Amino acid sequence: MDEQNKSSLEALKQSIENTATENADTISDAQKMAEDSIRAKKIDEHGRSYATGKRKNAVARVWIKSGTGKIIVNGKNIETYFARPVLRMIINQPFSITDRESNFDVNCTVSGGGLSGQAGAVRHGISKALTLFDPTLRPVLKKEGCLTRDSRVVERKKYGKAKARRSYQFSKR
Repeated sequence: MDEQNKSSLEALKQSIENTATENADTISDAQKMAEDSIRAKKIDEHGRSYATGKRKNAVARVWIKSGTGKIIVNGKNIETYFARPVLRMIINQPFSITDRESNFDVNCTVSGGGLSGQAGAVRHGISKALTLFDPTLRPVLKKEGCLTRDSRVVERKKYGKAKARRSYQFSKR
């Protein structure tokens, strides 16, 4: 009787282990398929990848495609639209981080905010579009913080104050 129980227990343990390994294999296959679908290239029929970037009140719609490194912002060349070299450096950061300078043509439209916010929005959009064009660049751009949306915006003005925090001048006498 004891030997029969032992053998049936061993058979039960063996069947449980087999189903566990089969389930683990199917789960890992499902995870791999999900990761592949998430990290798949997204390129349209014209060979472009599209993404939107945001910073402060600026919103940039960015299309990138393989090319010679030409960047067009609102129909103007980057040197014309962003005259300050610091803003051009901000826009070119995703390309310099990934060692892809002059490999992509960028066409974007930006609206809202000032020049600094618009440059940050274009940078964010270029980074997102690069990850859609070539998913292998995602870890590098993520590590440098190019894919994170900078959520800082201007604080609202409060009533009874001159600005958001600045009070009116106080006179004791």
